[in-house]
Amino acid sequence: MTKKEITIQLASGLEARPVAMLVQVASQFESEIHVECKGGKSVNAKSIMGMMTLGLATGETVVVSANGADEAEAVKKIETYLSASN
Repeated sequence: MTKKEITIQLASGLEARPVAMLVQVASQFESEIHVECKGGKSVNAKSIMGMMTLGLATGETVVVSANGADEAEAVKKIETYLSASN
């Protein structure tokens, strides 16, 4: 299992469109991928509805964990996406 703490730097936080993009990134991988917020709630990163329930904003820190054949690459790509400041 690969885990990484990531600070969200997307200008709009994780609203509907950025969540949809994150789910697309996560869905490219075979690994199981979860995003856990500060309160301990963890959701499947491939679930739009699950991700929307987190209501994450810019500057918040999450823990992304992946388990599977491509786990390291999955976490790296998600970090790249969440760290983009555009």
